[in-house]
Amino acid sequence: MMVATKPQPRHIALMPGDGIGAEVVAAAEQVLTQLRDHHHVDISWDTLEWPSTAWHQEHGRMMPEDAMHRVKGYDALLLGALGDPGPTSDPQRYRLPDGISLAPLLAFRKELDLWACERPARLLPGAPQFLADPRAADIDMLVIRENSEGEYVNQGGRMHRGTPNEVATQLEVFTRRATERLIRHAFLRARRRLVLRGETKQFYCAEKGQAFAQLCLVTKRNAQPAWGELYSEVFDEIAREFPEIGTRHELVDAACMKFVQCPWEFDVVVASNLHGDILTDLAAVLSGGLGLAPSCNINPDSRAMPALFEPTHGSAPDIAGQGLANPSAMLLTTAMMLEWLGFTAAGEQLRAAVAADLVSNGHRNRNCQEITQGIIAAL
Repeated sequence: MMVATKPQPRHIALMPGDGIGAEVVAAAEQVLTQLRDHHHVDISWDTLEWPSTAWHQEHGRMMPEDAMHRVKGYDALLLGALGDPGPTSDPQRYRLPDGISLAPLLAFRKELDLWACERPARLLPGAPQFLADPRAADIDMLVIRENSEGEYVNQGGRMHRGTPNEVATQLEVFTRRATERLIRHAFLRARRRLVLRGETKQFYCAEKGQAFAQLCLVTKRNAQPAWGELYSEVFDEIAREFPEIGTRHELVDAACMKFVQCPWEFDVVVASNLHGDILTDLAAVLSGGLGLAPSCNINPDSRAMPALFEPTHGSAPDIAGQGLANPSAMLLTTAMMLEWLGFTAAGEQLRAAVAADLVSNGHRNRNCQEITQGIIAAL
């Protein structure tokens, strides 16, 4: 008989960031305090003032020079949001180009080798359902995005800037190594979902017709054949190791259409950095909106570096500072973090509390603190 091991104490960094980040991270801290004090979750944390636009305003950069070295001492990072700090009613607010304010995200992903981004999209009972078709209530997909290369390697430049002859180049880089590890991880996640779910659902697949689990590859190989064919070839090779997983392929434009037309037909989706970025925002709306969309940046093969957890929503400058942000996405993200750190029961309990609060209060007009207290009560 296997004896369950007690999770190790964990130390994390809370990084509120910009805009509504401070509000939703404060909600996460309240919930973590509740779990630590009353549910025996052995976790501690530091709250960091960086990365943030406020830090840039004071220091001329988004975070300290030794930031990457310092974050490596944590077990996980929980980030609120980066971007326009708001409020939009102040035209003189200190704002930065997205390439500067969002740069820490790319730095964390690359320097910490967090090469997979996972974003589940599940329509919880009580959440807004934007599709009229009743089958939309069964939306439950996982989109896995490549996180280390592809369209976001940030290689390129601009020549003859500001002149009629200006030229901008943006290089895309795709390697077999990164492609193989991403796609293999996606198949493993599809297998894991099948084990947990059992043979309760069926999905269309290209060769089998129907399967109890499905992995959909998304590319644009008709217009971008070099990397599209690389992804497709690696996908076909690895698929042979997972005969129980049905497979399909969609071009990214068709995938966007089908995400709206029949999202319940998707199980696990794997895509490049840019395509995954677009598809996950669309999937978030289908699962109730960005206020309910969690996200994580992980290295599935190693725990040597801290993983980065962040809700899918941005800094929401239009409501920043008003206490109106919905913290549910952050708290669902916190649940993902707890599970990653080994506090599986606490993560499941927090996710259930968010769902229970949605069922009880989902259509009421509540502010950030009221939602937070409702979820703590559900705990």
